[in-house]
Amino acid sequence: MSDANIDLSDGPLTGIRILDLTSVVLGPLATQILGDYGAEVIKIESLEGDLMRSNGVNLSPSMSSIYLAINRNKQSLALDLKSEQGKAILRQLIPRVDVLVHNMRVSAIEKLGFGYDAVAQANPQIVYCAATGFDQDGPDKDRPAFDDIIQAACGLASVNSLDRDRPDYVSTLVADKTTGMVLVNAVLAALLAKSRSGQGQYVEVPMLETMVAFTLVEHLGGLTRNPATQSAGYSRVLGGGRQPSPTRDGFIAMLPYTNHHWESFFKDAGQEALGQSLGVSNRVTRNANIKGLYAALHQITATKTTAEWIEICDRLDIPATPIYAMEDLPAHPQLQAVGLFEDTVHPDVGAIRYVRPTVKFAKTPAKVRHQAHRLGQDTHTILSELGYSADQIQALADQGVILNSN
Repeated sequence: MSDANIDLSDGPLTGIRILDLTSVVLGPLATQILGDYGAEVIKIESLEGDLMRSNGVNLSPSMSSIYLAINRNKQSLALDLKSEQGKAILRQLIPRVDVLVHNMRVSAIEKLGFGYDAVAQANPQIVYCAATGFDQDGPDKDRPAFDDIIQAACGLASVNSLDRDRPDYVSTLVADKTTGMVLVNAVLAALLAKSRSGQGQYVEVPMLETMVAFTLVEHLGGLTRNPATQSAGYSRVLGGGRQPSPTRDGFIAMLPYTNHHWESFFKDAGQEALGQSLGVSNRVTRNANIKGLYAALHQITATKTTAEWIEICDRLDIPATPIYAMEDLPAHPQLQAVGLFEDTVHPDVGAIRYVRPTVKFAKTPAKVRHQAHRLGQDTHTILSELGYSADQIQALADQGVILNSN
């Protein structure tokens, strides 16, 4: 990692090798980002493959839209880790990598023989990252955790219900994806520490605790004092008024935010007196009248079309955008201009569209080196690099230890 002469043209993590024992969404999203940054990622899958190979829109056998979205820039090694031969292969890989990431229950991976202590004995400098459902120092450490469960447990499902009359989930895998991005940061920080100290370490990224911290950034509210003097929650968000505003022909996202924004909005609408009565020139009085303020906003926006309001907001420098459906995003002028969506031909699926890496590095660009591989596509290559002969590889396939689909 400290070699200043290394070629980083494939990304800032070029030369870093990662063993990816993750599945579903949280872990695979994180390891894909690390792969986009240049790391060599070896994805270890069961002979049945990652569950996400069949979830979403199935584009071909074992290759779904979701799997394609979070498993590019990885090699696929299909192993039966319940077999001694499969375990032996994984043990041979451990000394050759910088990072191991898994999202199994800790008790399960320890039972397999690949807990931190066993792995660190084989590779003392490894960064070993466990994505867990619950912090392993707590009583829930062995409970199963999925996105819905964590959304409910962290308070997000409650926050997502207007006036808290009915809890509801956010309509995206926000706990998985948020925790996955925190995992990326954790691995990068541990790699930086390793580059300075020469030492690896155990890293745990628990979903519940991560999402509680995420949710309470703005919602800790009255709980900030101990004992609490007021309720938790950010009233501006929970009041029910912070919603897309109706227009004559649909809806618009409009966010007057500063004193100047609100004053300009009411003045341009010919409702300056109404704005003054709602205290728009003072942040404290404005927040105290937030429900009435948004009710007035919605009444006014209903009098013009979305296009008319976009023109007005641009002129007044008020943040605003039309409401885009997911199907409309490829045609979004901004996204088209920056080429966020790219087209390619996947060798197993055919013509596909994908979202390129969004982070821009001026000198070490993130790259899509290849799309998601079919199950076991790299088994032969990886085992050959470990010194297995073609006959030995075939024998392991015949015994059901590996899946070799090169």
